Amino acid sequence: MRMQSHTMKRTELLLTVVCGLLVAGSAAFAQTWTRTSAPTHYWEAIAASADGTKLVALVGGVPYANAIYTSTDSGATWTSNNVPAVEWLSVASSADGTKLVAAASYGGSGIYTSTNSGATWVSNNVPGSGWYSVASSSDGAKLVAVAGGGQLLGPICTSTNSGTTWMTNNVPAGYWVSVASSADGTKLIAMTAGSAYHTSSNSGMNWASNSVLSASWNAVASSADGTRLVAAVIVSGRHWIFTSTNSGASWVTNNAPVLRLISVASSADGITLVATEENRIWFTTNSGTTWMSNNMTGFWHGIALSADGGKWVVGDASPGGIWISQTTPAPQLNLAPSGGLLTASWIVPSTNLVLQQNLDLTTTNWTDVTNPRALNPANMQYQVGLVPSNSSGFYRLAAP
Repeated sequence: MRMQSHTMKRTELLLTVVCGLLVAGSAAFAQTWTRTSAPTHYWEAIAASADGTKLVALVGGVPYANAIYTSTDSGATWTSNNVPAVEWLSVASSADGTKLVAAASYGGSGIYTSTNSGATWVSNNVPGSGWYSVASSSDGAKLVAVAGGGQLLGPICTSTNSGTTWMTNNVPAGYWVSVASSADGTKLIAMTAGSAYHTSSNSGMNWASNSVLSASWNAVASSADGTRLVAAVIVSGRHWIFTSTNSGASWVTNNAPVLRLISVASSADGITLVATEENRIWFTTNSGTTWMSNNMTGFWHGIALSADGGKWVVGDASPGGIWISQTTPAPQLNLAPSGGLLTASWIVPSTNLVLQQNLDLTTTNWTDVTNPRALNPANMQYQVGLVPSNSSGFYRLAAP
């Protein structure tokens, strides 16, 4: 197994909630990339569950390879699935990694879905239009797919029942290349190889056309709430990384000297963003204000992030392998009053964390909160209901 390492520095916060007040300390960490056991292939696209445990990766390239690989242990082991020999281009996953959707462009194009983490796949009844990109809501029920690419005019199709049926919503045909969705599936953005892009705020029932300069849009990713976006764009023959904080109403760029952007990914809060190109992986930990690159060698295509931005998975299409990196982002614990109770919430972590409580910060008597937690699919956060006490109370997230 080959290992390649690099170090990056950033401020990290350890958060303790004191009856709703945040107390912070700082530290720094190093990031290490490790090649997984996945075989050498033309890796085209990757998707991950919210915690980064369940992964799905597509093999592209020519000749067409009948290969979709899945992992249920963060890439430690991989299983090849029996799927048609087509040119797989895009894949998306539900938050729990059980519902998957994959798009194929050529060699018998179509949209395929799985409800058992990729163990079996079924073909959906959609026309063979050369599907380029798919996106999914966190529960895997709402799906969106775009077709066309840079060569053919294609439709935008949406589904509200995990791909059982699809509709086009009368969107004009376009050279669609990429699509992204908010976690609840209501906010969508679809990019074309031309200058226009379309947005929807009602799960694709209606779309609005937008344009920025004379730009060609290559890829797009969204935060959980659909407000923060990152896109790979070509303007006047030069590649740029664009970001938006208002669901695509306006965009900014920081002039990062990128060469050929392939794919982009976002954490649930839109704070950590990643963009891949030939021989470099660009990343930001402040929503795109500043960007850095790690100069890892490879023809990086697919990239996936866990919800908290701590786990990164990237595929080499040169051909090569699948690489993974795990850091431990500072968890942010939030407390909010709700109907006489308190609700504690935090983004789904890529490492095991438990909610703990204590009546006195000067002691070590932290105990695990046993109240059940639930996933809020709209923001990809776990939530726990708490009964406030009449005395002071302290809460934290910690490794068990």
